[in-house]
Amino acid sequence: MAEAGKQKSGWLNLAVDYGPVIVFFAIYKYYSPADRENSVAEVLAVIKGTVSFMIAAVIALLVSKWKLGKVSPMLWLSTLLIVGFGGLTVLLHDPIWIQVKPTAIYLLFGVTLLVGVWRGKALLKILLEAAFEGLDDAGWMKLSRNWGLFFLVLAAVNEGLRHSLSFGDWIAAKLWVFLPATFLFTFAQIPMLMRHGLAAEEQAEVLENPPHE
Repeated sequence: MAEAGKQKSGWLNLAVDYGPVIVFFAIYKYYSPADRENSVAEVLAVIKGTVSFMIAAVIALLVSKWKLGKVSPMLWLSTLLIVGFGGLTVLLHDPIWIQVKPTAIYLLFGVTLLVGVWRGKALLKILLEAAFEGLDDAGWMKLSRNWGLFFLVLAAVNEGLRHSLSFGDWIAAKLWVFLPATFLFTFAQIPMLMRHGLAAEEQAEVLENPPHE
């Protein structure tokens, strides 16, 4: 019965995964100056948002442990990088570090997954700490390959956006470009997973727990 209390909640997983990004966006927009030429005020808004982002990420990690019963390796790594790159942003007063952080995560995950596929190992199964009922080894391997390639695409897109958009527009893209793209890509994997034995009742879990930055 104790284990039942630790069952995953779809909405809670979404809050843990994307709540810190939303907090960052909200705090930055609240303190962002109307006059974008005011670089000092802009940097202060970024720093306030970054500090909030770091705090929210740590809280999300603790909530995951408390409510879900565990913290996935991906969440541990993501939180460490948020705190690390966020700390550089605050110390150096340079927003570029918080923008480079997603690229670093996407590249790390993408290369790691593809190297695993090359070596015949489906590392995504380990990173997610999940075993979707009925999914065979070939399905896990294809899923790892697909996500590895997708992460590399996200890294390239993030670099393109951060070089071509203002900081505020780049933050908005995190919500309105990356988040929908991730869910669409996750949804697109379901037919392949079903061909490789994914049980029907596990489909919702795939959508509720996509890999994330």
